[in-house]
Amino acid sequence: MAPERGIKELLPGNTLKTRVPQEHVERVIRLAPSRYRNEIAKYLVHRSQDCRRCGKCGEVCTHHVHVRNPGFKYFGEPLHHLCIGPACEKTGHYCVKHCPQGALSVRESPMYQVLGDYRWSSDMILATWKMAETGDVPPADYDYDYECGNSGGGFDRLRFKFPKRPPVALREDEIDTSLLLNKRGDGRPKLKIDVPWYGGGMSFGSVSNVTQLSKARVAVAFNTFTCTGEGGYMERMRPYDDHVITQVATGLFGVREETIQRVPIVEFKYAQGAKPGLGGHLLGDKNTVAVARMREAVLGISLFSPFPFHSVYSIEDHMKHIDWIKHVNRRALISTKVSTPTDVDMVAVGSYSAGTHIVHIDGGYGGTGAAPDIAKKNIAMPIEYAIGKVHRFLADEGVRDKVTLIASGGIRSVHDVAKAIALGADGVVIGTAEMVALGCVRCSRCESGRGCPRGIATTDPELAQKMELDWGTQRLINLYSAWRKVLVSILQRLGLRSVCELRGRTDLLMHLDYTKDVATTT
Repeated sequence: MAPERGIKELLPGNTLKTRVPQEHVERVIRLAPSRYRNEIAKYLVHRSQDCRRCGKCGEVCTHHVHVRNPGFKYFGEPLHHLCIGPACEKTGHYCVKHCPQGALSVRESPMYQVLGDYRWSSDMILATWKMAETGDVPPADYDYDYECGNSGGGFDRLRFKFPKRPPVALREDEIDTSLLLNKRGDGRPKLKIDVPWYGGGMSFGSVSNVTQLSKARVAVAFNTFTCTGEGGYMERMRPYDDHVITQVATGLFGVREETIQRVPIVEFKYAQGAKPGLGGHLLGDKNTVAVARMREAVLGISLFSPFPFHSVYSIEDHMKHIDWIKHVNRRALISTKVSTPTDVDMVAVGSYSAGTHIVHIDGGYGGTGAAPDIAKKNIAMPIEYAIGKVHRFLADEGVRDKVTLIASGGIRSVHDVAKAIALGADGVVIGTAEMVALGCVRCSRCESGRGCPRGIATTDPELAQKMELDWGTQRLINLYSAWRKVLVSILQRLGLRSVCELRGRTDLLMHLDYTKDVATTT
C-alpha cells in the first residue's frame, strides 16, 4: 500500500508520520506440507515384487504412509516422510509385520544419514520440519525431547532436572510466556511480547523478500518482533511496522531517519557472534538492482560493513548514537547487539549506562551459512558461557532488573530457549531455526545469489518464487506454536507460572559430564 493512502498521525516532536493500517495475521495452526514432492525422510519403506496389492498395509497404518491413489486400483509410492520406523512396532500398527506376503521392509534413509552436521543434527532438522508442517511436537523417534544435537558440548550437554511430580499442578492457561522488553521506567512504551523470542536480523539482500515478509507476519501473529538486518527497510514491510526492529549497523546501508521513525525498536549492531572483528559482507552476486537501490550502493559490487563503527570508540560515543535515535524517534526502545568477547560483561554494563533498553549478546555458532566456519568456531565465546557471565555481572552491579538481556548465536530449539533463560537470559533471538522451518537443508551456500537451492537465502527472482508467502508464514506460525507448547510443558513440569520465573535458575539445570543421574532429565 502506498504511503499516501495510509493514516497520518502526529508523533512526539511534531513529526508527521504516515501509518499504513496493520495487517492482521491469525495465530492458527494449519497443515503446511513440504513444497517438494519427495521430502527427505528418516525412513524408507520398500515394497518388493511379492506385494499382491491386498491393501492390508493401508488398513493398519495410522500414519497414512500407504495411500491408494484416487481413481487407481493400486497403491502409489509410500509417503516415506510420514513413517515413524521401528517405533511403530510398539503400537500394533506396524505394516511390516501385518503384510501377509512379507513384502514390506523399513530402513534408514541414506539422505537422512548425511543430512546436517554436529550442531544441527539430521534429527533436529527433520523435527523442525515436522513442527513447521503440523504445529505439534514431533514424533518420539526424533529424540526431540531428549537430544538436541551431537556437538558434545554446550546446550547439548545440559539437561533440566525435572521433579518426579511438579511442585504445583498448573493448567496450560495458567502459564505466562510473555516478556517485558522495557524495564528502565524511562517513560517510553513498556513493550511486551507474547513469547520469549523474536526473529533475528536477516537483511534484504541476504534473504529473499518472501522470507523477510514471512518472518514479519509471524511476528504479528505472535505479538513479537522481527529484525530487518542491516540492508534497509523495504516498503512492503509497512503493514508490519509495529512488529519490526530496524538495524543500524556499521555500514549504515539503507539507514534513513524516515525508516527509523516507523518502528518501535531500533538496534545498533556492533558485531556478530559468527564473525566478530570481521564486519558484515554481501558478495556482489547478491547485490541485485533491488538490493543496490535499497542499500544506496552500486549494482554488482560486493558490500562490506567495517568493524567497528568508526564513530564509536567509547561508551560516551555509544551514548551519542543512542541519543540520536531517541531524538529521531521519541517512542523507540534501543537494542545494542554485541558479540561475546571475554569482557562482554563490561560491554553489557556500559551499554546499559549509555541508555540502552535491550542488551543483545550474540555468541559463536550463530549466523547463516555465509559466515566463515573458521570465525564461527574460534573467535566469539559460546553463548552458553556468555549468558551466565553477563547475568551475574549485571546483578552484581545492581542493574539486572533494569535491562533486558537477550541471547542469540546457536539457539536451535525451544529446549535451547529454555536453557538459555535458565542460565540467565530474559529471552532469545532466533534465526537459523526459522530458515530450517522454511525448508533449509543447511547446505551452507547462503553467500551466493543462486546458491540457495530452496529459494530462502537468495536474491534471485526466479529462485525466490519457489516459496509462497502464505506457505512461509504458516510454516513459521506452526513452528512458533509447537515451540510455545513445549515451553509451556517445561514450565508445567518445573512448577513455574511464568517464563520470567525461569530466569537464572541454574539450580534446575545439570551437566551430563558431572552427573550420573539422567533418569528425570531432558
